[in-house]
Amino acid sequence: MLSAGALTTTEKPLAVVSPKAPEGPVSRFAPGFAAKMNMVADLALVVAALLISTTMMGHDLHLERTDVWVLLGVGVVSWLVVGTALCLYDVRFADRERLDDLALISIQVMVVTVVLFLTRLVMGTESWIVALSLFPPLLWPSVALLRLNFFRKLSVQEQPLDEVLIIGVGAMGRLTGEDLGSKNRRKVIGYLGFSNESASATPPAPVLGSVKDLEHILCTVPVDEVYIAGNMMKHSAEMQAAVKLCENFGIPFALPAYHFRFDRARPVDDHAVSDGYLHFMTHAFQPHQMALKRLFDIVSSAAALAVLSPLLIGVALAVKFTSRGPIFFKQKRVGLHGKPFHMLKFRSMVVNAEELKAKLEALNEQTGPVFKMKNDPRITRVGRFIRKYSIDELPQLINVLRGEMSVVGPRPPIPSEVEKYAAWQRRRLSVRPGLTCIWQVSGRNQISFEDWMYLDMQYIDHWSLKNDINLILKTVPVVITGSGAS
Repeated sequence: MLSAGALTTTEKPLAVVSPKAPEGPVSRFAPGFAAKMNMVADLALVVAALLISTTMMGHDLHLERTDVWVLLGVGVVSWLVVGTALCLYDVRFADRERLDDLALISIQVMVVTVVLFLTRLVMGTESWIVALSLFPPLLWPSVALLRLNFFRKLSVQEQPLDEVLIIGVGAMGRLTGEDLGSKNRRKVIGYLGFSNESASATPPAPVLGSVKDLEHILCTVPVDEVYIAGNMMKHSAEMQAAVKLCENFGIPFALPAYHFRFDRARPVDDHAVSDGYLHFMTHAFQPHQMALKRLFDIVSSAAALAVLSPLLIGVALAVKFTSRGPIFFKQKRVGLHGKPFHMLKFRSMVVNAEELKAKLEALNEQTGPVFKMKNDPRITRVGRFIRKYSIDELPQLINVLRGEMSVVGPRPPIPSEVEKYAAWQRRRLSVRPGLTCIWQVSGRNQISFEDWMYLDMQYIDHWSLKNDINLILKTVPVVITGSGAS
């Protein structure tokens, strides 16, 4: 990425342009598709390598079939956990250097092999060491070749991962947009211009206004990150104001790493400024813990849906036969960075509940933009019971499995509530919403809206896997007793 000082272009007056169709081939796959397929393929290779290595040596060592099944289970689970901890299947894995990928795969195979060796030693069957010695040379080359020659290329055909906004329509801003678009990993939704700034050429995305419109844009358009492509000598005050707004909203932002022209000098760590920008977040960046959190979400939601299937079927039948309307209530909610999604719940109210809400606004018992009533007349008989014990929330396990929600996180608000948020309250959208959070175990409807928001900020600022586990353990007795629900 070049600095603005290194560019000489013919500048044009700043003007708002209409959107144009993206250039290049149309992406065929959803973001993360290649990573998911890569993980499934690797798990199949783990199973195959274990079966081949034990089958080849099993006859001579008289290995028991039950031992093989135990080994397969340990191998699959350890591969999943270690791979998640190493971020081997991060959606941006193709952005890594090929040698970095090989290093991670080597560590992964080595750690899983050690876990398998230790498992057999603990069980007192040293003869398995001979069979397992064939496991690494069978697994490593197959995993590495698939990753380097197929899945890295497949990921290039995915749709953009994030939607970004660029502040600055000069040479640096335009080249930033072209650079992000050419990698097909990020979609530039638009530009905002600095005051007294002229466009160097037609930007690759529409100009949405000036930097003064940033707050309005962040309130109305989902943005994953803001690139502030300004010149510190000319735009320092406006850049500082943009940084402050991004901090208030909890939106990640990036600032130019270079403000001077370099002919020979190179940064010591290229990875830190791979796109010419330094990236900032409003909460601690913990990619490995976040990857483990996502693995926990997938495993726990899938297991819960399987175990609770009899209860889910029973509730579905009760809802269907006791009141008119659909079994599920699908409501538009606001997710990570303001992206909308449809949250699923068992229907606990009458069909025209949303229409009746307007007539009941004067009876709202909750402060702020949230509507809550202890004796809401719209709730059905079955609905009152399943709401008290949070059974109506169980279909949201499907949202968790799909990645729209997490097990632990701030509750997802509805769009009309978000429109009334103060700027600092919108920071609760900087993390993925969840089934339970501090609010759930702190009295729920018995606490004020302001306190609710502060509790969510406390969760975001002090997040850790340990805190998530503690919140899950605290949620269980609250749900069983129905404490604080209405």
